[in-house]
Amino acid sequence: MLPEISATRYVTPLKEGGSLPGIVEASDCGTYVLKFRGAGQGLKVLVAEVIVAGLARLIDVPVPDLAVVDLDERIAKYEADEEVQDLLTASVGTNLGVDFLPGALGYDGARPPSADLAERIIWLDALTANVDRTWSNPNLLVWHRQTYAIDHGAALYFHHSWPGKRPDPDRFAAQPFDASRHVLRDVAGDVAARQDELSARLTPEAVTEVVADVPDEWLEPTPWLPDAPAARAAYVAMLTARVGRPDAWLPAGGER
Repeated sequence: MLPEISATRYVTPLKEGGSLPGIVEASDCGTYVLKFRGAGQGLKVLVAEVIVAGLARLIDVPVPDLAVVDLDERIAKYEADEEVQDLLTASVGTNLGVDFLPGALGYDGARPPSADLAERIIWLDALTANVDRTWSNPNLLVWHRQTYAIDHGAALYFHHSWPGKRPDPDRFAAQPFDASRHVLRDVAGDVAARQDELSARLTPEAVTEVVADVPDEWLEPTPWLPDAPAARAAYVAMLTARVGRPDAWLPAGGER
């Protein structure tokens, strides 16, 4: 399970983020980028962040450490910015903390990762249907000469339809993925050649363990998913179905 800590001080907002994430100090003496439950995208973004980061670790894609961060209502009272104060007030309770990497630089292509890592990142994005890793929004950091994948809230888009639709693993498994605009497409080699190696790491048991890291309270019930165990089972079913259908979504060898 993810470590559970408390925010002790709100430091500053990250204005460049659409959901207005902020830097906080926490009870473990660490500093985190806090993704707020009260942001416009809602709890499902936090769920996607946890699941995709867990899958990334299974295939050796570097990602910052995560934690569940409890935000006390008293912290909002000391924030002068009304927009930020409203967000903090709406986010009292558990939020997602992403380890702050001091001195990390946004990816600009000057120090590209190895072809091996680029292939693994593209494979991960294709699997999770993450369209948000282009030159418009690379969502990569370079820290100590290592490339880190960040910001996976746009992945696993299927769960946004769950309030009105039943989960459909077959449909998600068959959704294609366009890798032509991926920020690492020109760095990677044959992504398709990595399928057997990488998919072997994402067994149903391994995916189940990843999904287990999501706090119960972030798994919102629907008419077809009445409780947290049902929601977890749905995520596992969607992902394992897609792992088994690479013909539908895997970028072709050498595709540019």
